[in-house]
Amino acid sequence: MNGRVLSKKKQVEQTATSLFQQRGYAATSMRDMAQALGIEAASLYSHIRSKEEILQNICFRMARLFFAAQDEALSGFTGTASEKLSRAIVAHIKAITEDTSASAVFFSEWRHLSEPHLSEFKEMQARYEGTFREILHEGLGSGEFVDLDEKFAMLTILSALNWTHQWFKPSGRMSAEEIGQRLADVILNGLRKK
Repeated sequence: MNGRVLSKKKQVEQTATSLFQQRGYAATSMRDMAQALGIEAASLYSHIRSKEEILQNICFRMARLFFAAQDEALSGFTGTASEKLSRAIVAHIKAITEDTSASAVFFSEWRHLSEPHLSEFKEMQARYEGTFREILHEGLGSGEFVDLDEKFAMLTILSALNWTHQWFKPSGRMSAEEIGQRLADVILNGLRKK
């Protein structure tokens, strides 16, 4: 029984993720989700408390995935700032491409979170971005990188990376890691002192 309930809850979340990606969170109703699942709207409440609960699950699951990938790439690594940035970029792309639908929702719909979840999400976002800023700061200090505004550079890098969910194809000719490495090469080419 418990396995079936979890399975149905996962099915609800996957359906909602797809609808949030296609229509947006605000334009998706519980009725829309129920219709897509082929069940009565009232039946949804035996699996979830609210539409926002699903958004919270998506946003915080993805946030944990990004942190785990970043931690795996950087924890204990003592290379140069360029090497660290390359590893962080590849990790970021691998996290995005693990579930492109959830990534799309994560990047565009988090603003619909209510408090205290919105503040918690923003704090996690700032912490994650802070790692990129620290790497950029290190590269500036070591003379590896051209003179740059750390916040502007971090926002530019993440903005470039965060669109990957729009065009990544799991069956494409390049793996997520290869795409991440190519993106890292392009970004680092613009950052490194010649």
